[in-house]
Amino acid sequence: MIRTHVLICGGTGCTSSGSVKIADSLEEQIALNGLADEVKVVRTGCFGLCALGPVMIVYPEGTFYSRVKLEDVPEIVTEHLLKGRVVDRLVYRESEGEEKVEVPSLQETGFYKTQMRVALRNCGVINPEQIEEYIAMDGYAALGKVLTEMTPEQVIQVMKDSGLRGRGGAGFPTGMKWEFAAKNKVPQKYVVCNADEGDPGAFMDRSVLEGDPHAVLEAMAIAGYAIGANKGYIYVRAEYPIAVKRLEIAIGQAREYGLLGTDIFGTGFDFDIEVRLGAGAFVCGEETALLTSIEGNRGEPRNKPPFPANKGLFGQPTIINNVETLANIPQIILKGAEWFASMGTERSKGTKVFALGGKIVNTGLVEIPMGTTLREIIYDIGGGIPNGKKFKAVQTGGPSGGCIPAEFLDLPIDYDNLTKIGAMMGSGGMIVMDETTCMVDVARFFLDFTVDESCGKCTPCRIGTRRLLEMLDKITSGNGTLEDLDKMEELCKYIKANAMCALGQTAPNPVLSTLKYFRDEYEAHVVEKRCPAGVCKNLMHYEIQPDKCRGCTLCARKCPAGAITGKVKEPHVIDQSKCIKCGACMEGCKFSAIIKK
Repeated sequence: MIRTHVLICGGTGCTSSGSVKIADSLEEQIALNGLADEVKVVRTGCFGLCALGPVMIVYPEGTFYSRVKLEDVPEIVTEHLLKGRVVDRLVYRESEGEEKVEVPSLQETGFYKTQMRVALRNCGVINPEQIEEYIAMDGYAALGKVLTEMTPEQVIQVMKDSGLRGRGGAGFPTGMKWEFAAKNKVPQKYVVCNADEGDPGAFMDRSVLEGDPHAVLEAMAIAGYAIGANKGYIYVRAEYPIAVKRLEIAIGQAREYGLLGTDIFGTGFDFDIEVRLGAGAFVCGEETALLTSIEGNRGEPRNKPPFPANKGLFGQPTIINNVETLANIPQIILKGAEWFASMGTERSKGTKVFALGGKIVNTGLVEIPMGTTLREIIYDIGGGIPNGKKFKAVQTGGPSGGCIPAEFLDLPIDYDNLTKIGAMMGSGGMIVMDETTCMVDVARFFLDFTVDESCGKCTPCRIGTRRLLEMLDKITSGNGTLEDLDKMEELCKYIKANAMCALGQTAPNPVLSTLKYFRDEYEAHVVEKRCPAGVCKNLMHYEIQPDKCRGCTLCARKCPAGAITGKVKEPHVIDQSKCIKCGACMEGCKFSAIIKK
């Protein structure tokens, strides 16, 4: 009889840290110690605390081990699993050096306390490669209820009443989108899952596919029933090998159980799903470009209207929902529209998943009710800014979003509030920045990404974003003028108004938001020829303070360009004409004698 379950994260983050080898070794050690009939190892999806991986949780006590190494496995097995003694040195601590009297469970940590998991409910809980574990968590019960107890019209009404809006960026009401497609009375329609997650720093959809793929399959079948479609496609990046593998396993299992294919639940409803791999083009996250790619053509957007709900994949009515949107649907069907609508704000219902990254203590995946403030996310859940630095801004929505300054820390996060301040929800990437971040450089980084990813079909995006990037390069190199700032703002507005698709229309957002809230940094670059954050290489330099320099020569030995000279026990000097501004001297100085100006 199994008395203990050991859950090990099998998401991409922990896998890259060696969790697969740890799980294999754990099973081997469990067998060697005669515990194979008592202890079961479960390889799950992402727990959320990505920076602490590999993560391991031992149930029923819920002991939470972090940063587990391969060499720790024998001790965990002999001490904890065999003798019942917790390995204290591996137990997660909320802060460095903290002494724990009680062993915390995952749910007791500050990271988890205020989260509310709906889309992520099974991630880190079940083995995503075992359909039986999904079924044990009420999996496919929603599909059974829909097919045996509800009409398509009733399903769509539940979606409308729930207030669920698309989690992929624009926030369009899901029920309304389904209703548009359902009204088209044609024999062939399609359901498409957009899993082409390309924002820098975003990994929400990937984690859902890796940790709970059946939730997406079930939701797509429900959507197919609601609009009258019998075929679905999941468009997922080929760079997500674990997600692709688990999707294919899940589809095979669902077909074997009769939950995909013909005559599902004996109701006469047919629905099947295929996976289509994307080659990594960011523009294919735009719905019409995605459809074009599925059809086997180069991923370029189409003019709208007609909208996909009327004329989409292969010219037929098509609904496109992203992974997180779909992951909410089975729970809405089972628990009701009122349950979902009770969470969040008046116009933004439910929860939202964010990939929290950048200059923050707890990097990872979080799911919070809409209306939660930035301060709660960054400080209560994220653990604040490391190394005693000050919070400066947070970028939401990736290249399509905006930079939100500290003055909006207490702003409740929802679709409308973010739009009002010049940002957007986007798919859910949230990159935190501290005082060492240059906001001009941030805008330049995102523009560089957009220029590279533009499909080139329309002139405003193809040419306009490149001109913007050139002006930002000019400013960060110390050659900008105040007139350039006005020209940039004018060009941003032109691109937004005239670009063909959402990629081009939102590309200027990082520039506009940083110009609005951090104009003083732009002016410092232009007028003072200075980068306040000391990031832009052409506008900064390193200096050795003579009163602090001990003449130890370490900086000279560290310098790869031979730019530092001086005698032993005498102050050294940096030759600015030779300095490549790599910072090696400053990092190596033991006396804090080198400063960046």
